[in-house]
Amino acid sequence: MNVQQSLVKKNTRAEVLLNEIEQMIIDGKILPGEKLDETILAKKFGVSRTPVREAIRALTAIGLVETAGRQGAEVSQVSVSMLIEMFELMAVLEGMCAQLAARRATRDEKSEMYVTHEHLKSTFESGDHKEFYTVNLNFHDQLYSASHTQFLAGQAYRLRRRLSPYRMRVTYQPGRMRATLSEHLEIINAVNEGDSKLAMNAAQSHMRLIGNDLEDFIALLPNPLKK
Repeated sequence: MNVQQSLVKKNTRAEVLLNEIEQMIIDGKILPGEKLDETILAKKFGVSRTPVREAIRALTAIGLVETAGRQGAEVSQVSVSMLIEMFELMAVLEGMCAQLAARRATRDEKSEMYVTHEHLKSTFESGDHKEFYTVNLNFHDQLYSASHTQFLAGQAYRLRRRLSPYRMRVTYQPGRMRATLSEHLEIINAVNEGDSKLAMNAAQSHMRLIGNDLEDFIALLPNPLKK
C-alpha cells in the first residue's frame, strides 16, 4: 500500500466526495478564491449537504479550502512569497525522502521505480498529459515509500496535496515533462547506486522552481495570486 492509499481510504461517501472535489480543484474546474456552494455541490453529486460539508471540512484541514466566515468556504489562495516557500519546503522533504531511499530501498522498490519510469516515458511519447501527471505522482509515492519513514513521508504527501492545484500547472509548462524524465532517471540511478547525497540533490533540484521557470509558472496561473 503506497502513501496515498494509506492516508486516503475511499470508504465513505464524504471521502469519495473529498477526492472528487479535490480533483476539480487540481484540474482548475474550481479556481483559487472561488466559493464552494454546498447546495450546488450536493445537487451535482446527488447527495445531501451533510457529506458535502464533511468533505469541505476535510479539504479545509489539509489547506486546499479556507473558511470565509458567513460567506462560507472557498478554494484557498496563497501569496507568491508563500507559494515559493511551500515549493522550497517540498524540495527539502523530497530530498530527505530520496536520501533515505538511497540507503533503505529494497531491490523490489528500486525495480518498481524503473518500471514506473518506463511507464512515464510511454505516456510522454503518446502525448497523454493527464496520465503523465498520474504516473508522475505514482513515482513520487514510490520514492516516499522507499524512504521507509512514516512522519516524513506523510508530511511530504500532505504538502504535495496542498500544492496540487499549482503543481499540475508546473508539470504542463512547455518542456517540463521532458525535463521530468531525465530528472527522475537521475534520482532513480542515485537511489539504485546507494548514493544518498546525489539522490538528495537530484530530488531537491527536481522540485525547485527558480528564475524563468517560476516567472513563467506564475504568469500562467488562471487567477492572480495574493501579493
